[in-house]
Amino acid sequence: MRLILLRHGESIGNVDESAFCRVPDHTMELTDVGREQSREAGLRLREVIGPAPIDVFVSPYRRTWQTLELLGLQDRVRRVREEPRLREQDWGNLQTLADQVRQRRERDAFGHFFYRLASGESGADVYDRLTGFLTGLTSPWADRADEPGRTVLLITHGLAMRLACMALMGWTVAEFEALSNPSNGDFRVLTRLGNGSPTGGGLLGLGPGWELDRPFATWR
Repeated sequence: MRLILLRHGESIGNVDESAFCRVPDHTMELTDVGREQSREAGLRLREVIGPAPIDVFVSPYRRTWQTLELLGLQDRVRRVREEPRLREQDWGNLQTLADQVRQRRERDAFGHFFYRLASGESGADVYDRLTGFLTGLTSPWADRADEPGRTVLLITHGLAMRLACMALMGWTVAEFEALSNPSNGDFRVLTRLGNGSPTGGGLLGLGPGWELDRPFATWR
């Protein structure tokens, strides 16, 4: 089994933090740059995926759905399901810019995994909901679990990508904290190992481990 985790293209909120004061996070749209990033990601993904059909799970946010539409992989996609557990970390409803700046600074100092946003989630909260989804997706009793060479594309967000890899690879909180988000339109490929190799501790310690195609950049 192979999991491909893709971060959506650049959105309005990625270039203008004040947009979160007037636009709900889940309705943020892609910028022109984000649209082009999504098209380019589709070309790269086509080379990785090959001719086999894929299943897609997509965050319910507008920018992730727009990214999917622009990938140009309709001839490869077997089925698409919206998956709310792949959504962005919840920062609450419409925010004030001052509160955003203050909370980002506090989170950087406190730690992204444990710091809980005033009206939203901590990284640990996101981890908890992601592990529930990933356990169901990758378990031996999951739908199509025994299909040889199955590829699943998850279209999600930067923090969720790092936390999903943390769960599947068995990283510690300290290892997670050192990682930076991937760029918009970037992806990582996780391949399930065919044996009990210690590379990648495995989600909740169950089953064989996973191999990550390339590391995330580190910021500390």
